[in-house]
Amino acid sequence: MLQRIIGLTRKAIDDFNMIDDGDKIAVGLSGGKDSITLLNSLYYLQKFYPKKFELMAITIHPGSEAFKTDKLEEMCKNLGIEYVVYNSNIAEVVFDIRKEKSPCSLCANMRRGMLSSVATEHGCNKIALGHHADDVMETLLMSLFLNGKIYTFSPVTYLSRSNLTTIRPLIYVDEKMTRITAKHNNFPVVR
Repeated sequence: MLQRIIGLTRKAIDDFNMIDDGDKIAVGLSGGKDSITLLNSLYYLQKFYPKKFELMAITIHPGSEAFKTDKLEEMCKNLGIEYVVYNSNIAEVVFDIRKEKSPCSLCANMRRGMLSSVATEHGCNKIALGHHADDVMETLLMSLFLNGKIYTFSPVTYLSRSNLTTIRPLIYVDEKMTRITAKHNNFPVVR
């Protein structure tokens, strides 16, 4: 299944011109099945892809004691991928200070901002996120039903404030595929 995902990842990268020679790409490694699958897919693609690029992984630690990154660190070490854990206070802000009833949006925005800052500090020009085909459709339907607009995120987005480009190489991959791949390969998914 991972080989199939690598093929779909390459197709998305080629179709949307996501990677250029010399790119340094930070993979937003949340610890979920999607971001771990993305990191592994890009790692193996990097070995034969005609455009040469560097990879690193960045985890934005939410500040919760239950969130452990040791197995992610071990995986990155085994793959030879630079890994940075940025310790944040997101959990405190979202749950203790703001007491959010629907914390997902605020948490996601804070994580994205921190991810951009850390990626820039490490010389990256692109950030790869693990959004897949199901996320594209879910975003479209949420936008339609909640806002009355037809909208979803783009496979490639240039962020002018940070001078970074966000890429989503898994847009042709179904969530079921990442779930099966993570289980079959014993990926260290953070629960």
